[in-house]
Amino acid sequence: MKHRIVVLGAGYAGAYVAGTLARRLSPADTEITVVNAEPDFVQRLRLHQLAAGQDIEAPKLADVFAGTGIRLRVARVTAVDPERQVVAVADADGGDELAYDTLLYTLGSHVADHGVPGVAEHAFHVTSRPAALRLRQRLDSLNGHDGGGSVLVVGDGLTGIETATEIAESRPGLSVTLVARGQLGAPLSTGARSHLRQACDRLGITVLEHTSVEAVEAERVLCADGTTLTSDATVWTAGFAVDPIAAAAGLHVTDDGRIVVDRTMRSLSHPNVYAAGDSVYAIGDNGRPLPMSCASAGFTGLQAMKAIVGSLTGTRTANVKLSYLANHISLGRRDGILQMVDRAAQPKPKYVGGRKAARIKAGIVRMSLWTTSHPTFGLPKRKLRLAAAQNGAAAKAAV
Repeated sequence: MKHRIVVLGAGYAGAYVAGTLARRLSPADTEITVVNAEPDFVQRLRLHQLAAGQDIEAPKLADVFAGTGIRLRVARVTAVDPERQVVAVADADGGDELAYDTLLYTLGSHVADHGVPGVAEHAFHVTSRPAALRLRQRLDSLNGHDGGGSVLVVGDGLTGIETATEIAESRPGLSVTLVARGQLGAPLSTGARSHLRQACDRLGITVLEHTSVEAVEAERVLCADGTTLTSDATVWTAGFAVDPIAAAAGLHVTDDGRIVVDRTMRSLSHPNVYAAGDSVYAIGDNGRPLPMSCASAGFTGLQAMKAIVGSLTGTRTANVKLSYLANHISLGRRDGILQMVDRAAQPKPKYVGGRKAARIKAGIVRMSLWTTSHPTFGLPKRKLRLAAAQNGAAAKAAV
């Protein structure tokens, strides 16, 4: 019987690992199934561009995995039962269960409302393709208003900054306000913060610092200091959360539901479960938890792939560097910030800004898409056999 590997989620981590496993492991010994709720590969790094009105590539996963032997199941993951080693999925035709021998959990994250009333009902976000398209449709309708409409972006993390600047640049007829809980660009160096402020001024973005939102309504938000801000479209970018599926399954998770793993991305509580991407709680080489980011997805995904291959083939698992090197922020299509950080995740004094930083960020995005959507590139002529298959062949030869 073949060893069944099931990959949950086909984002930057899941799609890459699935494709690489298909390159490395012999199909005579393994079958790989990828479960994803959408039929397309979503460039989450660029969803703010999609919302602003730009077209971005969304390769069909069926095309991405063509020729790899990977089985694609377009369905939602509803539960994981690690004791029975099955995953419950649901699609338009109903529910089903998929059995696994090795599970890779890369379901990613979604917008976190932090319990703020009205976010789910009235706010837009950019953590999924359908959500970004919904925001895009709303912005299209506002562009037709006399004098334009008002857009309020709540949250001044990387996603909030990129969303506000992209909308302001792509839709200059709209009034854009960015609400920051603290100082704008607090994780950046002094020079980078100044560059960010200048970019907001250039794009006509109003910045409200040290402002907390306590409730979101259809056409306004209520702030902790009693201020009321009118808004035709409120975009919520104040953090991310993971689905409760891993916690409900009984896996060892953090308080916020991320899977706790060892250095190889293997679950501390269930050795045949691995995790990568936003779903994992992994400690970087600097002794700090890796942030939810595309870069972290790359590092943790590569480590999980090497660990799975090593475990199944009986070979040594090499440690991948788990580094947090920099923050890359796009400020529209022609400006950006590349902020390097030290081992303590504190910003270094120097930064790269302007068109050079924008080109670097665009190059990273293109490379991420290419490597993920070309899993058969560099296909080896000889694939690795599983240790069990090798031992069986050796036993037969000895008879």
